[in-house]
Amino acid sequence: MSFIKEFKEFATKGNVMDLAVGIIIGSAFGKIVSSLVADIIMPPIGLIVGGIKFTDLKLGLKDAVVDGSGKVIKEAVTLNIGNFIQTAFDFLIIAGAIFLLVKAMNKFNRKEPKEPLTPPVPSKEVQLLTEIRDLLQKKSI
Repeated sequence: MSFIKEFKEFATKGNVMDLAVGIIIGSAFGKIVSSLVADIIMPPIGLIVGGIKFTDLKLGLKDAVVDGSGKVIKEAVTLNIGNFIQTAFDFLIIAGAIFLLVKAMNKFNRKEPKEPLTPPVPSKEVQLLTEIRDLLQKKSI
């Protein structure tokens, strides 16, 4: 089978299409959560902790180099701690939402425990032979 035919067969299977749809929806969900965190959750938290905008939290490692006219020659080197905090909140919210979704899916997919199977009733011949065996054992004792 040629490589192209094999790839076409792989790409047209249902699981690949389901995966593609899941990735597209997941990326859109990630954008929604990022906006939720950046635009709705972080501003009140910043207000509570003293009016801080978290994306502005930076730890300077090296100052910017500026010439006499005020033009920046080299940008400052910073650790963007605020962006990291915001991304961590994004992750926690996405992880929590996925956890709740998987938990709900597992609840719906959980199968009811099956009743224990009762052993089949032996035929009349087997019952009769069992009785004869038991009587013979009693007689020999």
